Amino acid sequence: MKPRDPQLALRLEAAAPAAGERWRDGAAVAYLGGALTLRLDTSLKEAALIDGELHLPLPPEATPRQVQDAAEAWLRKRAARIVEANVVMAARRLGRPVPKVTLSFAARASWAQADARSDSLRCHWRLIEQSEETIAQVVARGVAALPAPAAVGDLFALA
Repeated sequence: MKPRDPQLALRLEAAAPAAGERWRDGAAVAYLGGALTLRLDTSLKEAALIDGELHLPLPPEATPRQVQDAAEAWLRKRAARIVEANVVMAARRLGRPVPKVTLSFAARASWAQADARSDSLRCHWRLIEQSEETIAQVVARGVAALPAPAAVGDLFALA
């Protein structure tokens, strides 16, 4: 049997942080290759990014699950906007029509999956944790993996 890669062994053996430690005021969440600090702020009506901190409209006694739900909802909305903007840019650079984009929430999904049948691209929402350069590369690869549109001459040749 092949020995396990030491880097992988470290990641597999590391204990997952308790939900109470990961999802609380002052905790950090990954965002665009860096980290955002979570802040519970009842003065807000909706989540807001202010000076590198994600302010969530929650009271100080919010449960870890409430903090997680609020933070992930904001991150998913931001992921949708950033991924869609990158898809539009990649499609234009490649001279292709802009494909339909959906976010994936699967536990073990690829960052991006091209679906040739529906000319759509599925991107994992946690891609938002990666740097902007990585997001652009992943999206560009996904768009390039979609089939090129048929040329007008090709359509007449099929008839």
